[in-house]
Amino acid sequence: MTDDALYRSTTFTPPGGFTSGIEGPGCDADGNLYAVNFARQHTIGKVTPEGESSVFLELPDGSIGNGIRFDSSERMLIADYTNHNILRVEMATREVTVLAHEPAMNQPNDIAIADDDTVFASDPNWQESTGQIWRIDSDGVVTTLERGMGTTNGIEVSPDGHTLYVNETAQQNVWAYDLSASGDVTNKRLLLEFADFGMDGMRCDVEGALYITRWGKGTVAKVSPAGDVLREIELAGKNCTNLAFGGPDGRTCYVTVADVGNVEAFRVEAPGRAWEMRRARRAT
Repeated sequence: MTDDALYRSTTFTPPGGFTSGIEGPGCDADGNLYAVNFARQHTIGKVTPEGESSVFLELPDGSIGNGIRFDSSERMLIADYTNHNILRVEMATREVTVLAHEPAMNQPNDIAIADDDTVFASDPNWQESTGQIWRIDSDGVVTTLERGMGTTNGIEVSPDGHTLYVNETAQQNVWAYDLSASGDVTNKRLLLEFADFGMDGMRCDVEGALYITRWGKGTVAKVSPAGDVLREIELAGKNCTNLAFGGPDGRTCYVTVADVGNVEAFRVEAPGRAWEMRRARRAT
C-alpha cells in the first residue's frame, strides 16, 4: 500500500444504518465488526468485512451498550450503561450474562482490557462533569481505581501492558498511569491537553500510538506515547464516538460516527493492539 492510501477516511456502512447512539466498535477473530445500536437502541449490530450489516443481538432488560471488547476466549464484553453492568456474550449461542454489576457506577461507558482479561471501565457523570475509573477482574470483582476525576471517557491499555490511558471529555485532558501486574494504577501524569473540542473513545496500535476520536471536530488524532500529536485524520462526520482496528492485517481503523449514524474506515501503518493480541493467541 502506498502512503497516499493511508489515513484517508471513506464510508464503510451506509448513513443512518445505526442510531445516533452508535458506539463501541470491536472486531472478532473473523474480521466482523460489531457496534451498538444498529437500526434501533438496545441492539448490537454486526458488519461483515464486506460491509453487510445486520442485528446480531437484542440486549435484554432495557440494557443499552456502549464500549465493546473481546476477551481471550473470544467472548464479547459490553459496557451496559443503563443497568450499571459489564455484560458478557457467548458468541456461538449469543447468551448474555452479567460479568459484573456495580450500583455505585454513574454509567460504565468505555472499557479497555488487559492481556489477562482484566477490564478497566471509564465512568462519567455528564451532568456534573466528573468521573471515575473502575477495574473489573475476570471473576467479576469490581474495584474503584480513582474517584473525583473529570468526565472520564476513552480508556486504553498500552501494548506493553504497563500504562493505562484515560481521557476526560469536558476537560480535554488525556492522563497516563503506571499500571501494575495486579491492575493497580500509580504515577498519574498529564499526557496531553487539547485546546478545543472534546474527546471520546481511543485505542492503541502495536507501536504505542494512541488514536483518539475528537467529538465535534470530526477528526481522529494520532498521538505518540510521549503525548505529541502526530497527525489528525479528517472524517466526513463530525461526532465521532469510538474506533477499533481490524481488517485482514489489523491495519484498518473503523470509526463510529453519531451524527451520520454509520462507520467510516481508513488504513494505517501499524496494526491495532487488540488485533495483534488476538493474532498472537491464535498462533500459540
